[in-house]
Amino acid sequence: MAVHREDLIDEEDSEEDNALFQEENTIDFDLDLSEPLQPILSAARSGDAEALTQALENFDGNIDEPLEDGDTALHLVCLYGHLSCVRVLLEKGANVEAKDEDGAIPLHDACAGGYTEIVRLLLNHASDDETVKRMLLTVDDEGDTPLHHAARGEHTEIVNLLLAAGAPVTQTNSYGKTPGELAEPQTEARRILEAAELAVVKDVWGSRRRVHCSLSIV
Repeated sequence: MAVHREDLIDEEDSEEDNALFQEENTIDFDLDLSEPLQPILSAARSGDAEALTQALENFDGNIDEPLEDGDTALHLVCLYGHLSCVRVLLEKGANVEAKDEDGAIPLHDACAGGYTEIVRLLLNHASDDETVKRMLLTVDDEGDTPLHHAARGEHTEIVNLLLAAGAPVTQTNSYGKTPGELAEPQTEARRILEAAELAVVKDVWGSRRRVHCSLSIV
């Protein structure tokens, strides 16, 4: 998963360093990337949907080709919150389940960034319920599901959206943390996730009691 630009630039960095990210086209070209993919990378980074459409029309390769740190074009536009570009890529057949070098899918990036409409679009674009389920259960190299990323950022609307879609609220990551444990205490996201966890626990215990009663009657 690529790093958000705001995470790359510290407030105390010099103006010269910040200019590398603020100046147009300064970092748009990657010398290690093949020439046909350069316009796609540039458009994905900048969020230029028209340029992206043109670049894809001139490209006859795999739309899910990794562009940067194992990220596909769909990963990048989800990472930077470029909704119009997400629409373009989905219309062109980009794979919502493509994984980057960290095992993350585009949904992880959208959840981490707090881009609610992109999250909604990705879930609605899934071909069937099984695809949605796989997306929600996908973990990155640290065992984080998309819900873990949304919880860490305390993106309440996305947390609600993922839970409504069936995201696993009790699943732990590689550090033994559930999504609820990643949100700060006393926050709305933490309250929602803890309530969802409690509901799951009550449901499990209720099911066990019903089974036990049935066995006792038999």
